[in-house]
Amino acid sequence: MATRAEPLTTTEVVRRNLSKRRFDVRSAAFETFLLLMLLASLAILVILLADVLRSGAGVLAERGGDFLQGSLSSLAERAGVWQGIIGSFLMMAFVILVAFPVGIGAAVYLEEYAPDNRLTRFIDVNVRNLAGVPSVVYGLLGLFLFVEVLEPVTGGRSIISGGLTLSLLVLPLVIITSAEALRAVPDSIREAGYGVGATRWEVVRSHVLPSAAPGILTGTILSLSRALGETAPLLLVGAVTGFLATGSQNLMEQMQGEYVSLPTVIYAWAKEPDTDFRALTFAAIIVLLAVILLANMAAIILRNRYERKW
Repeated sequence: MATRAEPLTTTEVVRRNLSKRRFDVRSAAFETFLLLMLLASLAILVILLADVLRSGAGVLAERGGDFLQGSLSSLAERAGVWQGIIGSFLMMAFVILVAFPVGIGAAVYLEEYAPDNRLTRFIDVNVRNLAGVPSVVYGLLGLFLFVEVLEPVTGGRSIISGGLTLSLLVLPLVIITSAEALRAVPDSIREAGYGVGATRWEVVRSHVLPSAAPGILTGTILSLSRALGETAPLLLVGAVTGFLATGSQNLMEQMQGEYVSLPTVIYAWAKEPDTDFRALTFAAIIVLLAVILLANMAAIILRNRYERKW
Protein backbone atom coordinates (compact mmCIF):
# COMPACT_ATOMS: atom_id res chain seq x y z
CA MET A 1 0.00 0.00 0.00
CA ALA A 2 1.50 3.29 -1.08
CA THR A 3 2.05 5.82 1.65
CA ARG A 4 0.44 9.21 1.23
CA ALA A 5 2.87 12.16 1.11
CA GLU A 6 2.65 14.56 4.00
CA PRO A 7 1.44 18.07 3.04
CA LEU A 8 4.14 20.73 2.94
CA THR A 9 4.16 23.44 5.55
CA THR A 10 3.96 27.08 4.61
CA THR A 11 7.63 27.60 5.45
CA GLU A 12 8.69 24.73 3.20
CA VAL A 13 6.55 26.01 0.32
CA VAL A 14 8.05 29.50 0.58
CA ARG A 15 11.58 28.08 0.79
CA ARG A 16 11.01 25.87 -2.24
CA ASN A 17 9.61 28.77 -4.28
CA LEU A 18 12.52 31.01 -3.36
CA SER A 19 15.05 28.33 -4.29
CA LYS A 20 13.65 27.90 -7.81
CA ARG A 21 15.84 29.47 -10.40
CA ARG A 22 13.50 31.48 -12.57
CA PHE A 23 14.46 34.50 -14.56
CA ASP A 24 11.98 37.35 -14.13
CA VAL A 25 12.51 39.99 -16.81
CA ARG A 26 10.59 42.71 -14.97
CA SER A 27 12.43 42.11 -11.70
CA ALA A 28 15.80 42.13 -13.46
CA ALA A 29 14.93 45.34 -15.31
CA PHE A 30 13.81 47.05 -12.11
CA GLU A 31 16.94 45.91 -10.28
CA THR A 32 19.10 47.22 -13.13
CA PHE A 33 17.26 50.55 -13.05
CA LEU A 34 17.87 50.91 -9.31
CA LEU A 35 21.55 50.07 -9.76
CA LEU A 36 21.89 52.68 -12.51
CA MET A 37 20.26 55.32 -10.29
CA LEU A 38 22.68 54.48 -7.50
CA LEU A 39 25.67 54.69 -9.82
CA ALA A 40 24.42 58.00 -11.26
CA SER A 41 24.05 59.48 -7.78
CA LEU A 42 27.51 58.32 -6.78
CA ALA A 43 28.97 59.70 -10.01
CA ILE A 44 27.46 63.14 -9.39
CA LEU A 45 28.77 63.11 -5.83
CA VAL A 46 32.26 62.08 -6.92
CA ILE A 47 32.34 64.78 -9.63
CA LEU A 48 31.29 67.49 -7.15
CA LEU A 49 33.83 66.37 -4.53
CA ALA A 50 36.58 66.16 -7.13
CA ASP A 51 35.83 69.68 -8.36
CA VAL A 52 35.79 71.07 -4.82
CA LEU A 53 39.03 69.32 -3.87
CA ARG A 54 40.75 70.40 -7.08
CA SER A 55 39.76 74.04 -6.60
CA GLY A 56 40.33 74.34 -2.86
CA ALA A 57 43.20 72.02 -2.06
CA GLY A 58 45.73 74.60 -3.27
CA VAL A 59 44.68 77.13 -0.64
CA LEU A 60 44.90 74.56 2.14
CA ALA A 61 48.29 73.37 0.87
CA GLU A 62 49.73 76.89 0.66
CA ARG A 63 48.26 78.46 3.80
CA GLY A 64 47.34 75.45 5.93
CA GLY A 65 46.99 76.42 9.57
CA ASP A 66 47.00 80.13 8.72
CA PHE A 67 43.76 79.66 6.75
CA LEU A 68 42.14 77.61 9.50
CA GLN A 69 43.13 80.01 12.28
CA GLY A 70 42.67 83.25 10.35
CA SER A 71 39.83 85.71 10.95
CA LEU A 72 37.51 87.23 8.39
CA SER A 73 39.12 89.95 6.31
CA SER A 74 38.50 92.00 3.22
CA LEU A 75 41.87 90.83 1.90
CA ALA A 76 41.87 87.34 0.42
CA GLU A 77 45.46 86.62 1.45
CA ARG A 78 44.61 87.24 5.11
CA ALA A 79 41.07 85.82 5.32
CA GLY A 80 40.45 82.64 7.31
CA VAL A 81 37.61 80.50 8.63
CA TRP A 82 38.32 80.29 12.36
CA GLN A 83 35.41 82.55 13.31
CA GLY A 84 33.11 80.50 11.09
CA ILE A 85 34.25 77.25 12.74
CA ILE A 86 33.57 78.67 16.21
CA GLY A 87 30.15 79.94 15.11
CA SER A 88 29.21 76.56 13.63
CA PHE A 89 30.21 74.73 16.81
CA LEU A 90 28.12 77.17 18.86
CA MET A 91 25.14 76.51 16.59
CA MET A 92 25.75 72.78 17.01
CA ALA A 93 25.83 73.18 20.81
CA PHE A 94 22.43 74.89 20.75
CA VAL A 95 20.97 72.09 18.66
CA ILE A 96 22.36 69.44 21.02
CA LEU A 97 21.18 71.21 24.18
CA VAL A 98 17.77 72.36 22.94
CA ALA A 99 16.48 70.31 20.02
CA PHE A 100 17.63 66.86 21.09
CA PRO A 101 16.15 66.75 24.64
CA VAL A 102 12.90 68.41 23.55
CA GLY A 103 12.54 66.25 20.44
CA ILE A 104 13.31 62.96 22.16
CA GLY A 105 11.01 63.85 25.07
CA ALA A 106 8.18 64.70 22.67
CA ALA A 107 8.69 61.41 20.83
CA VAL A 108 8.62 59.43 24.09
CA TYR A 109 5.37 61.10 25.11
CA LEU A 110 3.69 60.56 21.74
CA GLU A 111 4.69 56.91 21.53
CA GLU A 112 4.56 55.74 25.13
CA TYR A 113 2.11 57.98 27.01
CA ALA A 114 -0.27 59.80 24.65
CA PRO A 115 -3.55 58.00 23.91
CA ASP A 116 -4.28 56.98 20.34
CA ASN A 117 -6.95 59.56 19.55
CA ARG A 118 -7.63 62.25 16.97
CA LEU A 119 -5.56 64.87 18.77
CA THR A 120 -2.48 62.65 18.88
CA ARG A 121 -2.84 61.71 15.22
CA PHE A 122 -3.33 65.40 14.34
CA ILE A 123 -0.11 66.31 16.16
CA ASP A 124 1.78 63.47 14.47
CA VAL A 125 0.64 64.54 11.00
CA ASN A 126 1.59 68.16 11.63
CA VAL A 127 5.02 67.22 12.95
CA ARG A 128 5.66 65.26 9.76
CA ASN A 129 4.48 68.21 7.67
CA LEU A 130 6.79 70.58 9.55
CA ALA A 131 9.76 68.37 8.64
CA GLY A 132 9.20 69.27 4.99
CA VAL A 133 8.85 73.03 5.45
CA PRO A 134 11.65 75.00 3.68
CA SER A 135 14.36 76.27 5.98
CA VAL A 136 13.79 79.90 5.00
CA VAL A 137 10.33 79.70 6.62
CA TYR A 138 11.99 78.78 9.91
CA GLY A 139 14.27 81.75 9.37
CA LEU A 140 11.25 84.05 9.11
CA LEU A 141 9.82 82.46 12.27
CA GLY A 142 13.10 83.02 14.10
CA LEU A 143 13.24 86.59 12.85
CA PHE A 144 9.83 87.33 14.32
CA LEU A 145 10.05 85.26 17.51
CA PHE A 146 13.67 85.43 18.64
CA VAL A 147 14.92 88.64 17.01
CA GLU A 148 11.90 90.89 17.57
CA VAL A 149 9.65 89.46 20.29
CA LEU A 150 12.39 88.03 22.55
CA GLU A 151 15.01 90.67 21.81
CA PRO A 152 15.57 91.57 25.53
CA VAL A 153 16.57 87.95 26.17
CA THR A 154 18.30 86.94 22.95
CA GLY A 155 19.90 90.28 22.11
CA GLY A 156 18.20 90.46 18.72
CA ARG A 157 20.37 89.29 15.83
CA SER A 158 22.68 87.12 17.91
CA ILE A 159 24.12 83.65 18.35
CA ILE A 160 21.23 82.79 20.67
CA SER A 161 18.68 83.64 17.98
CA GLY A 162 20.56 81.66 15.37
CA GLY A 163 20.96 78.62 17.61
CA LEU A 164 17.31 78.59 18.64
CA THR A 165 16.21 78.97 15.02
CA LEU A 166 18.29 75.96 13.96
CA SER A 167 16.91 74.03 16.92
CA LEU A 168 13.36 74.68 15.68
CA LEU A 169 14.44 73.70 12.18
CA VAL A 170 15.65 70.20 13.13
CA LEU A 171 13.12 69.58 15.93
CA PRO A 172 10.50 67.84 13.69
CA LEU A 173 13.19 65.57 12.23
CA VAL A 174 14.38 64.61 15.72
CA ILE A 175 10.81 63.84 16.82
CA ILE A 176 10.07 61.72 13.74
CA THR A 177 13.27 59.64 13.85
CA SER A 178 13.03 59.14 17.61
CA ALA A 179 9.37 58.10 17.36
CA GLU A 180 10.19 55.59 14.62
CA ALA A 181 13.00 54.14 16.73
CA LEU A 182 10.66 53.78 19.72
CA ARG A 183 7.97 52.23 17.52
CA ALA A 184 10.45 49.62 16.31
CA VAL A 185 11.01 48.29 19.85
CA PRO A 186 9.07 44.97 20.18
CA ASP A 187 6.06 45.03 22.47
CA SER A 188 7.39 41.89 24.13
CA ILE A 189 10.05 44.02 25.82
CA ARG A 190 7.41 46.25 27.34
CA GLU A 191 5.23 43.31 28.34
CA ALA A 192 8.19 41.64 30.05
CA GLY A 193 8.78 44.75 32.13
CA TYR A 194 5.12 45.05 33.08
CA GLY A 195 5.07 41.34 33.91
CA VAL A 196 7.63 41.74 36.70
CA GLY A 197 5.76 44.68 38.21
CA ALA A 198 7.66 47.64 36.69
CA THR A 199 5.92 50.95 36.23
CA ARG A 200 5.55 52.59 32.83
CA TRP A 201 8.39 55.02 33.55
CA GLU A 202 10.67 52.16 34.65
CA VAL A 203 9.86 50.21 31.50
CA VAL A 204 10.53 53.24 29.30
CA ARG A 205 13.73 54.21 31.11
CA SER A 206 15.28 50.76 31.56
CA HIS A 207 14.00 48.81 28.56
CA VAL A 208 12.49 50.88 25.76
CA LEU A 209 14.97 53.78 25.57
CA PRO A 210 18.10 51.57 25.69
CA SER A 211 16.67 49.39 22.91
CA ALA A 212 15.76 52.41 20.80
CA ALA A 213 18.98 54.34 21.50
CA PRO A 214 20.85 53.33 18.28
CA GLY A 215 17.95 54.47 16.12
CA ILE A 216 17.53 57.69 18.09
CA LEU A 217 21.22 58.50 17.79
CA THR A 218 21.06 57.85 14.05
CA GLY A 219 18.28 60.44 13.78
CA THR A 220 20.26 62.96 15.81
CA ILE A 221 23.23 62.49 13.48
CA LEU A 222 21.06 63.34 10.46
CA SER A 223 19.59 66.35 12.27
CA LEU A 224 23.01 67.63 13.27
CA SER A 225 24.31 67.34 9.73
CA ARG A 226 21.37 69.34 8.39
CA ALA A 227 21.81 72.06 11.01
CA LEU A 228 25.52 72.43 10.24
CA GLY A 229 24.86 73.02 6.56
CA GLU A 230 22.02 75.56 6.80
CA THR A 231 22.57 79.12 5.58
CA ALA A 232 19.24 80.83 4.81
CA PRO A 233 17.81 80.83 8.38
CA LEU A 234 21.04 82.24 9.80
CA LEU A 235 21.12 85.05 7.26
CA LEU A 236 17.64 86.09 8.32
CA VAL A 237 18.41 86.08 12.04
CA GLY A 238 21.63 88.06 11.96
CA ALA A 239 24.58 86.10 10.62
CA VAL A 240 27.27 88.47 9.33
CA THR A 241 28.29 88.19 5.68
CA GLY A 242 31.21 90.57 5.86
CA PHE A 243 33.98 91.54 8.25
CA LEU A 244 33.30 90.50 11.86
CA ALA A 245 35.17 92.52 14.47
CA THR A 246 36.03 90.97 17.82
CA GLY A 247 36.64 92.70 21.12
CA SER A 248 36.97 92.16 24.83
CA GLN A 249 33.49 90.86 25.65
CA ASN A 250 32.30 88.43 28.26
CA LEU A 251 30.53 85.20 27.32
CA MET A 252 26.99 86.61 27.60
CA GLU A 253 27.86 89.65 25.48
CA GLN A 254 29.37 87.37 22.85
CA MET A 255 26.27 85.17 22.83
CA GLN A 256 24.09 88.23 22.29
CA GLY A 257 26.38 89.74 19.66
CA GLU A 258 26.97 89.28 15.95
CA TYR A 259 28.23 85.98 14.64
CA VAL A 260 29.17 83.99 11.56
CA SER A 261 29.13 80.31 10.63
CA LEU A 262 30.91 78.29 7.98
CA PRO A 263 27.93 78.20 5.57
CA THR A 264 27.47 81.98 5.79
CA VAL A 265 31.21 82.51 5.23
CA ILE A 266 30.98 80.35 2.10
CA TYR A 267 27.93 82.32 0.95
CA ALA A 268 29.70 85.65 1.44
CA TRP A 269 32.90 84.61 -0.31
CA ALA A 270 31.00 83.08 -3.24
CA LYS A 271 29.54 86.53 -4.03
CA GLU A 272 32.95 88.22 -4.18
CA PRO A 273 34.11 89.08 -7.70
CA ASP A 274 37.76 88.50 -6.79
CA THR A 275 39.02 85.14 -8.12
CA ASP A 276 41.14 84.68 -4.99
CA PHE A 277 37.99 84.57 -2.89
CA ARG A 278 36.61 81.94 -5.24
CA ALA A 279 39.48 79.65 -4.28
CA LEU A 280 38.86 80.46 -0.62
CA THR A 281 35.22 79.47 -1.11
CA PHE A 282 36.17 75.97 -2.22
CA ALA A 283 38.67 75.67 0.63
CA ALA A 284 35.97 76.68 3.12
CA ILE A 285 33.65 74.04 1.63
CA ILE A 286 36.33 71.42 2.28
CA VAL A 287 36.60 72.60 5.89
CA LEU A 288 32.81 72.46 6.29
CA LEU A 289 32.72 68.91 4.93
CA ALA A 290 35.49 67.94 7.33
CA VAL A 291 33.61 69.47 10.29
CA ILE A 292 30.42 67.61 9.35
CA LEU A 293 32.31 64.34 8.94
CA LEU A 294 34.04 64.76 12.31
CA ALA A 295 30.74 65.53 14.04
CA ASN A 296 29.08 62.53 12.39
CA MET A 297 32.03 60.31 13.25
CA ALA A 298 31.86 61.27 16.92
CA ALA A 299 28.11 60.62 17.01
CA ILE A 300 28.50 57.26 15.23
CA ILE A 301 31.19 56.17 17.69
CA LEU A 302 28.90 57.04 20.60
CA ARG A 303 26.02 55.17 18.95
CA ASN A 304 28.08 52.04 18.33
CA ARG A 305 29.48 52.07 21.85
CA TYR A 306 25.99 52.44 23.29
CA GLU A 307 24.73 49.66 21.05
CA ARG A 308 27.46 47.26 22.23
CA LYS A 309 26.75 48.17 25.83
CA TRP A 310 23.14 47.09 25.54
